Amino acid sequence: MQSIEKQIERSIKSKPKGLLVLPDDYLSYGSSEAIRKALDRLEKKQFIARVAQGIYVRPKESTLIGKLLPTAEEVAEAIAKRDHIRTLPTGSYALNALGLSTQVPMNIVLLTDGSPREIKVGKRKIKFKKTTPKNLMAKGKISRLAIQALKEIGNGKVSEQEKLKIIDLLKREDIKDLKYDIALAPVWIQKIMKKALTDGEN
Repeated sequence: MQSIEKQIERSIKSKPKGLLVLPDDYLSYGSSEAIRKALDRLEKKQFIARVAQGIYVRPKESTLIGKLLPTAEEVAEAIAKRDHIRTLPTGSYALNALGLSTQVPMNIVLLTDGSPREIKVGKRKIKFKKTTPKNLMAKGKISRLAIQALKEIGNGKVSEQEKLKIIDLLKREDIKDLKYDIALAPVWIQKIMKKALTDGEN
């Protein structure tokens, strides 16, 4: 019978480097405590690296810069998956995700139905902010980001260029999701979003 540590090591070796490793992935191997200890030992052996609390990776290697660790965005996704929570990018993170800003925010702010907390990943921070269920009801991947990006820019401050870019992106959204999400947005945002429908129906 192989030790839990050996079983986990073999499982991680069988997967591509760069994939995030979560203790929950190995619940069938033993108790939570035994899995945590096994991952700690694998980290001490430098087989895996810890990127945030309870999140590890077997880093990819680059000949130029050495170990490549996952981005804060990938860690945020892994946490949402691990904790079975819904998240929604907000603020400058939403602007960046839509291509409305080229600046990569140092801090990622996500609205969530889970616990509020802050996690450090390298020099960056991921902040989970508790929000109302209504804010997480939007269905479309593009339209939910568009609502948050427009809120960040502010009513009356959206440039013509930004409007056109958002309308153009919204035309790629599933029409049913778009109509559903428009109803959830503040009235001034609804007016901008509806243009993606009228333009598409002409």
